[in-house]
Amino acid sequence: MYEIIYLDVEENPEYEKIIKRVVEKCFEVENLTDSKLILTITLTTPEHIRKINKEYRNIDKETDVLSFPMFEKNEIDKKIKNNDFEHEDVLGDLVISVDRVKEQAVEYGHSFERELSYMVVHGFYHVMGYDHIKEEDKKIMRPKEENILEKLKITRN
Repeated sequence: MYEIIYLDVEENPEYEKIIKRVVEKCFEVENLTDSKLILTITLTTPEHIRKINKEYRNIDKETDVLSFPMFEKNEIDKKIKNNDFEHEDVLGDLVISVDRVKEQAVEYGHSFERELSYMVVHGFYHVMGYDHIKEEDKKIMRPKEENILEKLKITRN
């Protein structure tokens, strides 16, 4: 279902507990629980996320989360519809800057748990093929994210 990789960040059972709850809920809500899909989540530093952002997106700046889907939206939708999960497959990769999560939790006035949970949910829906650049796409993606956080009772405060 998921794998956590630490890249220059100390292993932390609290991070793992948060990620486990969120990923399990995402998979449940999107009917992926019985799939053999794997979401890889790399927790790293601002420096590493900046390098990755530059290498893969040609953007030389740090960010909070990067998402790398392995399927197009129509492909993953078809797999779910046909329950086509015979083989283990990587759903996608998330790269999260732990320092940025900490900063944004303070900036937005909510808990670290809430901010990390949001980064995981946000990245998950990107690898599921959703986006938020156009307003009409944002109107689909944002409610999905909020639904997961509400089901987990993870609030903004």
